[in-house]
Amino acid sequence: MILENPFESLSTEELDLLTDAIPLITILIGGADGNIDHDEMEWAKKVTEIRKYNNPDLLHSFYELVGEKYDNQIKQYIANLPDDVDARTKEISDKMSMINDILPKLPIDYQEELYKSYVSFAHHVAKASGGVLRFFNVSSEEKALMDLPMLTPIINEA
Repeated sequence: MILENPFESLSTEELDLLTDAIPLITILIGGADGNIDHDEMEWAKKVTEIRKYNNPDLLHSFYELVGEKYDNQIKQYIANLPDDVDARTKEISDKMSMINDILPKLPIDYQEELYKSYVSFAHHVAKASGGVLRFFNVSSEEKALMDLPMLTPIINEA
């Protein structure tokens, strides 16, 4: 069942954090090895655009919201987050962990799809550089983060 606005129970700040998770994941994974790779950034932006149309219907409106501010948010976060990889990873992980308190406010179908979408997005970013034709080579630093260990897995058993 698709609700007209599954996010109506959230505050503006909570919804902002859910949508900001996409640029945060981009920076977290893209910069995990110490270098925020241009190819990873470009691929992440393309995946965000694709997901406006190619994902479960539940998330179309979510990715529309993400797309509206993705470019500005990524620039703002890069400018304001620490340059040091460990400090940046900790700050992003701490911010992302707050999503664990927000997701339960959504219907279970949205919780599950959003969680899966975040992890899938992280995997796409991790695979965006290196290896054959610069794809599919995941660094050990990216591998440690790409399942987003700061998020509690959501599994809909219904």
